[in-house]
Amino acid sequence: MVFFQKLKAWVTLSRPPFQIVGILPFIVGSCLPLRIDQGFDAPVFWWGLLAVVLVMSATYFNGEVHDINEDRLSVKLEKNRFSAGTQVLVNGLISPHKVNWVSYLAVGTALLVALVLQFYYRTGFWTVPLGITGVITGFYYSKPPFRWVQRGLGEIFIGYSYGWLPVAVGAYLQTGHIDPLAHWVSLPIICSVFNVILINEFPDYPADIQVNKRNLVVRLGKARGAVIYAAVALIGTITFYMSLAQGLPKTMGLFYLPFAALSCVAIFMMLAGKFKDRRLLERMCLITYLVNLGTCFSYIAGLLIFKV
Repeated sequence: MVFFQKLKAWVTLSRPPFQIVGILPFIVGSCLPLRIDQGFDAPVFWWGLLAVVLVMSATYFNGEVHDINEDRLSVKLEKNRFSAGTQVLVNGLISPHKVNWVSYLAVGTALLVALVLQFYYRTGFWTVPLGITGVITGFYYSKPPFRWVQRGLGEIFIGYSYGWLPVAVGAYLQTGHIDPLAHWVSLPIICSVFNVILINEFPDYPADIQVNKRNLVVRLGKARGAVIYAAVALIGTITFYMSLAQGLPKTMGLFYLPFAALSCVAIFMMLAGKFKDRRLLERMCLITYLVNLGTCFSYIAGLLIFKV
């Protein structure tokens, strides 16, 4: 019984719903070569996916360790399902020291996987360097000495490491180069994941102020944060449809329509100040998460089902 409780705690700590946020863009990038019949290397895909999951797990583990004070406060002040971490460490289910050690083990294993990909599968010179950028931007999101989340850079680096990077790496591992289309496809994903991070800072705002966690919402305030959210969401929708003009199946636009509509709903709610209502804010967090997943799903479905 104790073993299963510990196992459940570790699974919770790895945050499976937010693992999907990094997994789907990697699948998008891996599927891009299919549009020009370049094939698909399954072993390379699975090794690459393992590295992605390991780096994300290390990122989340570090977040729990180094954000424990604000997570403890947030659950008392303005918690919803998308804020205050997993509470695994706050509740003492696992020791922070053990989680910190496992985070290093995870990122070390990820780098070993990158070496296997580069030198055994010969995926290309940039395999390891690209992986290292993921470690720097993700692993150190909450972890000192960089702690990007406290420097006003966290949202930007998450856009990179959960938006452009997994798409580019997915494509690169399959082909040995990064097609310009990967940049276009990554733009709406960058915007959607940027907003996932941004809106999740709203319920954490009271706790973040108390611990001097200087993210964008703390620096700019909720009203300006809402304007930024709306602008980024609009750019995300526009760039999705612009990307279709780069040689992608136009039918992807049909898959994306419901998520574009959801994004518009979130934009109007944010600009109307609905984030002041805790219940509505939680719904907006969910909508933002679904827009991110839906953006990736639209690309994947179009690439797998339709020929250009």
